[in-house]
Amino acid sequence: MELIELAERLRRSMGVIQKQDIQAVAPDLFNADVLLGDDCAAIPEQDGYLLLAAEGMWPLLVETEPWFAGWCSVLVNVSDIYAMGGYPIAIVDALWGTSNAAMQPLWAGIVAASKTYGVPIVGGHTNCRSPYNALSVAILGRATHLLTSFNALPGDMLLLAIDLRGVAHPKYPFWNASTEVEPARLRGDLAILPQLAESSLCDAGKDISMGGIIGTLLMFLETSRCGAVLKLEAIPRPLGVPIEEWLLFFPSYGFLLSVRPENIAAVRKEFHNRNLSCEVIGEVNCSRQLSLKFEAEETIFWDLSQNKFMGFAH
Repeated sequence: MELIELAERLRRSMGVIQKQDIQAVAPDLFNADVLLGDDCAAIPEQDGYLLLAAEGMWPLLVETEPWFAGWCSVLVNVSDIYAMGGYPIAIVDALWGTSNAAMQPLWAGIVAASKTYGVPIVGGHTNCRSPYNALSVAILGRATHLLTSFNALPGDMLLLAIDLRGVAHPKYPFWNASTEVEPARLRGDLAILPQLAESSLCDAGKDISMGGIIGTLLMFLETSRCGAVLKLEAIPRPLGVPIEEWLLFFPSYGFLLSVRPENIAAVRKEFHNRNLSCEVIGEVNCSRQLSLKFEAEETIFWDLSQNKFMGFAH
């Protein structure tokens, strides 16, 4: 493996480039009570936090895979809530279509995922006379104890929790481990995250987004003002999927966790008990650099002390 060349290709990937678009709005956002740059806005309330998040769906996916786009609009929001240590309460959608017929597969995907994950649709916006098809979904949740991407500490071990029981999408960088799975198993697997937060086994985590493992880890390190060494040979992945592709995949179920060394065995056990993969893939340090390592070779992928990524940090 030519590690320097791999790092350069990853830096040029669309998943990594698109995350940097957040820089356009980051300087104008400020709230003394809410840390900005996490999977959800965690709004303090009397006995915990309200969690608020939203996702706009990739236009190409909406046009070519409308049912799957509808499904994913709920999936990604639900994952964001659980990734913060919370439970989802309700969703609202904003749906545009060129006709009622054009909107039906999008809507069918939303409804199917809403029922599967047990999160009711309580309102939104619908327009059947749009010049284009588009979809966004927002979600509300609640947590008593947070998992947050601001809490990684030097000396933590970096864990990847992921469901390898799926199939790659035939056209897009998605690992589908959800659409054919019984709802009880999906909900039980997600419930591990708030259970970890409530038991104080972990307080730092992030949902793997469209930036894949590499982009998500970079966002995680930026908000925590840390660095890390990512050990590529330690990353669990499906047979037949090259490491370069896997680093950029969006998984149906995938979370990065920053865990104190004394809690690693207990955290891994929670996932392994449900036949989910959970392995140590690196270590957090104070360098503010993300380095990639493969066997004896190591290279700096990104230096956050010199180049911001999203533009959010403490």
